[in-house]
Amino acid sequence: MNDKPHFGPAYSRRDFLLRAGTGFGGLALTAMMADEALATNFGTAPTGPMAPKPPMIPAKAKSVIFLFMYGGPSQVDTFDPKPGLVKYDGKTMKAALPNAGEVKTFGGAQSGSVPLMKSPFAFRKYGKSGIEVSDLFPHVGQCVDDICFVRSIYGDSNNHAPALFEMNTGAILQGAPSMGSWVTYGLGSENQNLPGFVVMLDSRGGPIGGAPNWASGYMPATYQGTVFRTAGTAILDLKPGKGVSDASQRSDLDFLGNLNKEHMKSRPGDTDLEARISAYELAYRMQMAAPEAVDVSKETEEVKALYGLDKPETAEFGRKCLMARRLVERGVRFIQLYSGGGHGDDTWDAHGDIVGNHKKHAGSTDKPIAGLLMDLKRRGLLDSTLVVWAGEFGRMPISQGGSGRDHNPGVQTVWMAGGGVRGGQAIGSSDEVGYKTGEDPYHIRDLHATILRCVGLDDIRLTYLFNGRFQRLTVNGGNLIKKALA
Repeated sequence: MNDKPHFGPAYSRRDFLLRAGTGFGGLALTAMMADEALATNFGTAPTGPMAPKPPMIPAKAKSVIFLFMYGGPSQVDTFDPKPGLVKYDGKTMKAALPNAGEVKTFGGAQSGSVPLMKSPFAFRKYGKSGIEVSDLFPHVGQCVDDICFVRSIYGDSNNHAPALFEMNTGAILQGAPSMGSWVTYGLGSENQNLPGFVVMLDSRGGPIGGAPNWASGYMPATYQGTVFRTAGTAILDLKPGKGVSDASQRSDLDFLGNLNKEHMKSRPGDTDLEARISAYELAYRMQMAAPEAVDVSKETEEVKALYGLDKPETAEFGRKCLMARRLVERGVRFIQLYSGGGHGDDTWDAHGDIVGNHKKHAGSTDKPIAGLLMDLKRRGLLDSTLVVWAGEFGRMPISQGGSGRDHNPGVQTVWMAGGGVRGGQAIGSSDEVGYKTGEDPYHIRDLHATILRCVGLDDIRLTYLFNGRFQRLTVNGGNLIKKALA
């Protein structure tokens, strides 16, 4: 045992834990608290819960960047052109879809008199594949040959919070692990100096439901997302407290390690405390690794302009996208970026004005997203990175108040690009006016199963024992979107 003089005899084990945590903030208390024995499900013996694990099945993608358009972007105004809406503009849903039945929206049942509303945006064909994209996304349109659009995704809730939970965790009730948690649980991380799962929120606020959207649920907290800021210090309280030197921190951690080795001798198989202490080690290592990883000032002016950092309207989301590329380069497994924060028109929730709302949010994300795809591709990283674009649900083809659109869980367009996905195609469809799914309907759990497959995880075999049941991200299993796979 090490009895360094600056630790007086009055310090208890709890005092030492608290002292070592000074300056590490919440990260030290939430990262790497898992039992190392969890990894035995994957046939390996890593040195810690976040040590890299081999994929269950061969896969191209090693990382995921999930672009979350919070609020619910309109499929019929972005990536799902609907000539039927032009044909039936101003007419009722019953005129277009006689068997549609009663139309139910977030605001309640509609009498049937609410008119359909054509898209105010023009669509045009892009790339060799000739896929049509709205004028809202001219830069993303240049990348369509690398993108697989799935125009027939549906969910179960027309309320933001449960719909957000379903897209992020597979369940409409909070408490289930997020998709990023499942991926890091299954694969670990290739960088032991950074979190395996990183989340970047909009400066206007977080999504409804908050942290449960990126939490680890019933899994150990090591697998939950760590929030990075895009301005100022990336992680709050990461730096040591005033007057705490590197040598002092190192001494504290070494002393704690010795204490716990002694403690563990009489408790074989109980690794909770060992995993908890490893959180402090991670935070200590991150003091050097994290600032460098997110320092976009080292990028060339050409790269910054590619992501839109030179324009005020695109700078914030562009910085997120550029930071995501830098994190992928450094082996971070799962990165989620939010566009839209808080409530109302600060999100994609266009109840009152589809034109003003979507122009604002598409205008701030179009160039950064295209820049991300192009930069990943030219660096040889797109093949090993799966990029996903989605919201929590789509929007109604009928008007709301004459110029807006209400929530619609019946169908939305989601797109994927990169590792494991065959680009240059649009699969599935909505009905004639974009109200419900048409050909090849896919539930959100099918999307989850496909994302897991792209990174080498089988959604049926990827389980976690909780409350006597083997839990899954896809509940009872999802159907792969086979047409999307390369």
